[in-house]
Amino acid sequence: MQNLLPIALRCCMSKKVTSYIIELSNIMKAICGKVLNVEELEKVQDRAALTLCNLEKIFPPSFFTIMVHLVIHLPHEAIIGGPVFYRWMYPIERFLSKLKSYCCNKRYPERSIAEGYLAEECMTFCSRYLENVETRLNRPKLDDRFWIQAHRYVLFHHDALEKLRK
Repeated sequence: MQNLLPIALRCCMSKKVTSYIIELSNIMKAICGKVLNVEELEKVQDRAALTLCNLEKIFPPSFFTIMVHLVIHLPHEAIIGGPVFYRWMYPIERFLSKLKSYCCNKRYPERSIAEGYLAEECMTFCSRYLENVETRLNRPKLDDRFWIQAHRYVLFHHDALEKLRK
C-alpha cells in the first residue's frame, strides 16, 4: 500500500493532496523498514507532525481520529522498540476476524468457533484429494472471457506502464 496508494491517487486528486499522501506513505516506509536508522527516524518524527498539520488544512476534523494521530508517535516507538514488523498485530487481527466469523451460536461461542474451524480444515483437506469436482481451492479465478479481457488490458496499457517506470 505504501507504493501503490500514491500512484492510484495521483490521477484523481489535486497535486497538493497527493504530495501530502505521498509524504505520509514515505513516513510509513521509513518506519516499516527492516533496518532502522535512529537519526533518520528522529527526522521522520518531525516530518510526520508537519505532514499531519498540512493534512489538517485540507481534510475535515472528522477525518482525524486517534488512529491518525498515532502516526506522530510511531517513529518514536520504532526508535524504542526496533523494527515494526516484529510487533505487527495485523496478521493476528485478521486471523481473529476469521475465527469470529465462525461464531454462529452466541450461547457457546468457543464451541461454535472450534466446530467452524474444524469443519473448514476438514473441507480444505478433503478437497485436495477430490478430482473433477470444483472446490474452493481449485476453482478458476477468471473464466476465459475475463482472462482475455485482462490480457488485452495489460497489452493495450503497456506504454502507460513504461512511462510510469521512467
